[in-house]
Amino acid sequence: MAGLIGIGLTGILSHQAALNTTGNNITNANTPGYSRQEVLFETQEGQRTGAGTIGSGVNVADIRRLANEYLVQQVREDSTLYGEQEALNSELTRLDNLLGGQSTGLSNALNNFFASLQNAAEDPTSLPQRQLVLSEAQQVVNRFQALSQEFIQQRESIKTQMQQGVKDANTLLKSIAELNLAISESPGIAQGQMPNELLDKRDEKLRQLSELISIKVSPADGSQVNVSLSNGLSLVVGSNASTLGTRENAEDPTRLEFTLSNGGRLLNIDEQITGGKLGGLLRFDTEGLKPAFDELGRIAIALSDTMNHQHEIGMDLEGELGGLFFTDINSLEAQRSRVVPNGNNAPSTNGQLAVEITDSSALPAGRWTLQFSGDGRSYELIDQGTGRTVNQGRLPDPPQSEISMPGFNIRVEGGTFNAGDKYLIQPSRNAAESIGLVVNREEDLAFASPVRATTGDNNIGTGKIDQGTMLNVRNPFTNSLLPAFQSTGQLANGPITVTFDDPGTGLVFTVTDGGGNPIGPANRPYTPGVANELFSENPADGAEYQGFQFKITGQPADGDTFEINYNSNGVSDNRNAELLAALGTANTLNGGSQNFSEGYAGLVEDIGVKTRQSQLDVDAGKTLLEQSTNQRESVSGVNLDEEAGRLIQYQAAYNASAQVMSVAQDLFNTLLQSFR
Repeated sequence: MAGLIGIGLTGILSHQAALNTTGNNITNANTPGYSRQEVLFETQEGQRTGAGTIGSGVNVADIRRLANEYLVQQVREDSTLYGEQEALNSELTRLDNLLGGQSTGLSNALNNFFASLQNAAEDPTSLPQRQLVLSEAQQVVNRFQALSQEFIQQRESIKTQMQQGVKDANTLLKSIAELNLAISESPGIAQGQMPNELLDKRDEKLRQLSELISIKVSPADGSQVNVSLSNGLSLVVGSNASTLGTRENAEDPTRLEFTLSNGGRLLNIDEQITGGKLGGLLRFDTEGLKPAFDELGRIAIALSDTMNHQHEIGMDLEGELGGLFFTDINSLEAQRSRVVPNGNNAPSTNGQLAVEITDSSALPAGRWTLQFSGDGRSYELIDQGTGRTVNQGRLPDPPQSEISMPGFNIRVEGGTFNAGDKYLIQPSRNAAESIGLVVNREEDLAFASPVRATTGDNNIGTGKIDQGTMLNVRNPFTNSLLPAFQSTGQLANGPITVTFDDPGTGLVFTVTDGGGNPIGPANRPYTPGVANELFSENPADGAEYQGFQFKITGQPADGDTFEINYNSNGVSDNRNAELLAALGTANTLNGGSQNFSEGYAGLVEDIGVKTRQSQLDVDAGKTLLEQSTNQRESVSGVNLDEEAGRLIQYQAAYNASAQVMSVAQDLFNTLLQSFR
């Protein structure tokens, strides 16, 4: 009877364990990372008799955790991909909405500004129209500065998210290391009895970590796992966890770089942070925010440069030359702010660099690294966008020199450099933030041209002189006023007279200044049927370059004269106002292929395309993650219907085992009664 009771008892105990396991599955059906468990039964060793082996019951061999390591790894990889795309898309969408918004973008402000200039050109003496120009110009400045401020806020938001992501990652790394230790010390692990709950917790921590960064997981002794970055740098080894961190970027102090404290060393791991939320934030900073900063600054520089030049060669209501319209793009402060020394430069370095904008229409939007080697005088300029060397050479001694690039020059002002020193070159750095309106009075708007031409009263020919084209009022080599414009309110060498003469060999003309001195060669031949230019347009030609150009057409007669003088009392002149307004549609960007609105539209389009692509990537990543999660759940997930069936199955087996014990008891009682 004892054998039968024992058999029933093993059935009761084993199926009670099965019922407990099934109940645990049901209660953890919604627990993240939980893997379904099942009881594995095995027959106990039987009792051998002469008639054969009689079974002795059932035993619980193992409570198995149903998990497929391949599917678990796939979920981690898809979580990494989706985490990266989601972070990238979230930030790109924010940037896209900012740049493309009607009230937040730049397009409306630019259109309104140039429309106000066009209206003012129709009535250049109207003070209300002039005030409107100033108001709309201030709106343009406000939009540039507001966009720049929004960029800065988004950059700071990214930095905050990076710091929080690192804290979360460190917490997970510590938990994984602790779970490694707990698993390796778990009783029975040497006999293959795994601590299922601890394994589930570790897998869930690894999944959460993979949402932040791309990781590699490899098995180790004692059922532990080692965790590393994509390049093999260890994050967790057994029960020891490394520490991630952030610090100010040595190249660009406005940004953060990732670090890893490992074995007493602090390593820069920016290039190893790929995938996950942190990788997505890095990608946005590199592919979205930095290019937007540079492009917006380039547009601000081009607008300031072209408006300033055109305004300076005009004349205001009070008869004075126009000054700067927007802030000077080549102030010494602005030039030096475009160069950022690397934080790792040698302490003895005292080199001074500056970046001068030489041609805003050819200025590219980008960033470069200037690095020195050898004895500190050999340099190499590397385009960060392509990684290619675009300029290299050797500084003279003393080092004062210029490194020329399309649209800008890097000026070496002095000091010494050491091998390994690096400088970040950002020609459009802070341009959108620093743009400002210089003109503050309606009367100071230079809508007129400072020179005009008149035809001699006694002319008898059909020659006509145009109203001229202003080229410059400053010497482009020295930036000082040209001699003709050094006296306020007058042409210093005027009036300039053009006199025609016919010595019998053909019509000739001579241009003389107010003192009767020839400007250029005397008795220049006149060519009928074409526009004959009076002055040189090359500043290197000395006195022949006057900063303006006039042309004569038609057929002048012998003795005809034309006079060029300062445009005194030219308050109704709108020639420069029309030229200022025309800048709105003039192709002044990208080597003369785009206007300001098109340049900004190109920025909006570029971010828009990246946003749409990232949205497609997010959708695809989400689908892949759902598929891999469903595949894992098909193996490890709890099916409540299935578990309900198992409850009935195990309950019936439990009851049957109890009935076996009851039968054994009845037999025993019958046996006892037979001896009474």
